[in-house]
Amino acid sequence: MRYFRVTRGDDERLVVSDGDDSYDLTSAPDGPSTVVELLAADETRQGLDEAAEAYLDDAEEIEFDDDDLVLPVEPPEVWASGVTYQISEEARQEESDKPDVYIDVYESERPEVFFKATPSRTVGPNESVGIRGDSDWDTPEPELAIVLYQGEIVGFTIGNDMSSRSIEGENPLYLPQAKVYDRCAALGPSVTSAGEVDDPHDLEMTMQIHRDGEVVYEGQTNTGEMVRTCEELSSYLTRHNVVPDLTVLMTGTALVPEGDFTLHEDDLVEIEIEDIGTLTNPVTTV
Repeated sequence: MRYFRVTRGDDERLVVSDGDDSYDLTSAPDGPSTVVELLAADETRQGLDEAAEAYLDDAEEIEFDDDDLVLPVEPPEVWASGVTYQISEEARQEESDKPDVYIDVYESERPEVFFKATPSRTVGPNESVGIRGDSDWDTPEPELAIVLYQGEIVGFTIGNDMSSRSIEGENPLYLPQAKVYDRCAALGPSVTSAGEVDDPHDLEMTMQIHRDGEVVYEGQTNTGEMVRTCEELSSYLTRHNVVPDLTVLMTGTALVPEGDFTLHEDDLVEIEIEDIGTLTNPVTTV
């Protein structure tokens, strides 16, 4: 099943959808209003869908549209992985004056895992993602994102790892400045439970970038192109590192606009991943 957070007046509701009908879990007696509340109430720790079953009989049906959506989870931390697809390795070699470091990561046992965002830097569906005012080469990075609870994978969402390629290209040590800034991460539109995804390494992913009503970039890939597994990436994140519940880990990108393409103010980025939905965000300068 898929889990959304939607607005109703001043309230935010946790909604579950089975594809045909949607139910407001918050409307049930003692119903949860967030994913972490839902999981915390499940003493069996069997997963999102099993936890939701306890509220479904008393939950009201609800209708909503894209304008009602907010962040499906509010992660205390967002982390990201790099160089997990061949095209990502090639793109980062292209932008860098020191390309060998990316070859080493792509072929090494240890993956690249880095801190990406705090809650204040993370936006949801239809909110603006940021490009830095001191950067002249900026791209979105569409990624399958893992949702972790007590160190285990409980669901998947879509992540947009906004990046300054010009800053990172100057020196790999500038990576935090290229990756971590206002509105640098977007998540949504839903969290699909881990049990609902047959194989996270076989999901179709597309991205379109719109400018002035025209599509200026369009690409498609499959998560099967990843050289790392979701379990491998999450195991390295949590190795000697206890992460808070509902931490999100992005798994790397395979859709990189060619050449010197850069985002502009007021562009619109649409990322779609099979079984999860479409994450849409306009672009602003920060």
